[in-house]
Amino acid sequence: MEKTETKRLNRTNANLNQQLPIKVVQYGEGNFLRAFVDYIIDELNKKAKFNAGVAVVQPLPNGLVNLLNEQDGLYNLFMKGVKKGEEIQKRETISCIQKSINPYENYEAYLDLAKEEELEFLISNTTEAGIAFDETDTLEGTPHNSFPAKVTALLYRRYKYFKGAADKGLTIIPCELINYNADTLKEIILKYTNLWKLEEEFVGWIKKHNHFHNTLVDRIVPGYPKGDIDAYQSELELEDKLIVSAEVFLLWVIEGGDKLKSKIPLDKIDENILVVEDLQPYRTRKVRILNGAHTTMVPFSILFGNETVKETVDHPFTGKFIKEAVFEEINPTLKLSKEELDSFAEEVFDRFRNPFIKHQLSSIALNSISKFKVRVLPSLLTFQKKYNRLPLRLTFAFACLLRFYKGEWNGNSLPVNDAPKTTSELKKAWEQHSYKEITESVLKNESFWGMDLREVPQLEEKTALALQLIEAKGIEKGFEVFSGKF
Repeated sequence: MEKTETKRLNRTNANLNQQLPIKVVQYGEGNFLRAFVDYIIDELNKKAKFNAGVAVVQPLPNGLVNLLNEQDGLYNLFMKGVKKGEEIQKRETISCIQKSINPYENYEAYLDLAKEEELEFLISNTTEAGIAFDETDTLEGTPHNSFPAKVTALLYRRYKYFKGAADKGLTIIPCELINYNADTLKEIILKYTNLWKLEEEFVGWIKKHNHFHNTLVDRIVPGYPKGDIDAYQSELELEDKLIVSAEVFLLWVIEGGDKLKSKIPLDKIDENILVVEDLQPYRTRKVRILNGAHTTMVPFSILFGNETVKETVDHPFTGKFIKEAVFEEINPTLKLSKEELDSFAEEVFDRFRNPFIKHQLSSIALNSISKFKVRVLPSLLTFQKKYNRLPLRLTFAFACLLRFYKGEWNGNSLPVNDAPKTTSELKKAWEQHSYKEITESVLKNESFWGMDLREVPQLEEKTALALQLIEAKGIEKGFEVFSGKF
């Protein structure tokens, strides 16, 4: 008997033929935007009558636009994770993408998006390197090299087509992972208006009638599940070449006020989306708690013998250590309310326990010295200043970091991965004759920390003690003795 060929996912086969007006131009067709922004727009369409179609613009010459067009913009999103201790798995067929354009093949089709009557929003994720100025770009570029140049050209075409109408400006919400992403994008767009000698009236239209919103985004998106594709595909009736997998958790913090809230009914969907006047406290919260916990655990947990983040938080000793470091030593140094911080931290630990994501500690060991400086050291210093004593666990974790850079442990090499200059200076420090000398050598290195850490009361003494105990007794017993002498 002949095997029946599986039909391909498209609007006809899926019976999803509703046409939506183009309200969103989206730069980027990768896994993150499709699992994050397009999912949210789909939820808004289903639950809040947002009625928004998305036009996707491929930001680089190579991308997924052809595949998206073959599937009429449809794909399946699988979300898996842990929420309040409960495992959650769900699937959605995302249908908000109405058209996808490759400006490198059809530049006029890209610029024609400027003529969309109901266009309101411009959203992007072109990676951290995307928001950049390229002085070789010209107004007539077909297409432009840089993403901001493409945006400037589109805005200029819209300005000209609608004769500078005040209500045709756009709400611009970039999702690139740089601080002040919208402010930076706006600044570069204005540089292009100057470079291209565009009229002052257009510059005024950008400043007055286009609204730029800084954002913070957070969701782990492993993407196309290549290794398990047969298992994923077996759950579907139609063949999907664009399956994307993501964790259940998401966070979107957007700087804005009532005007933005009136444009997007975010309160009508049950997702972790915050519109705030200042996102910096939330950015600090993420860096200190989520990223800080990662950086705290890596050397400590690898030296203990764990291999993954989940193993670390599930183990009675290492899990308790990291949790107490976050709740008792990191959270008290932050400015948001205790309730808000503790709630966020609980969500972080749910994410760490996600059985569907195998997060290797070695994969997040990259550049641990510079990460510690940005993510953990501010918590250690603030705690010391606030309570006039060092935080027990962060101090011990700091000693584990220094021990990790020795490069070997119990006869095995460690996954140290840093700039050659950094690893070389730390190896040199380990040539000293005593733990006091090793500690002094590292703490005084201002190129590592941006300051001389010998100035922090008792840090040199306690770190040397911790190193001695780690070497003599291992991580668990060493910490027990260190706690008693702390």
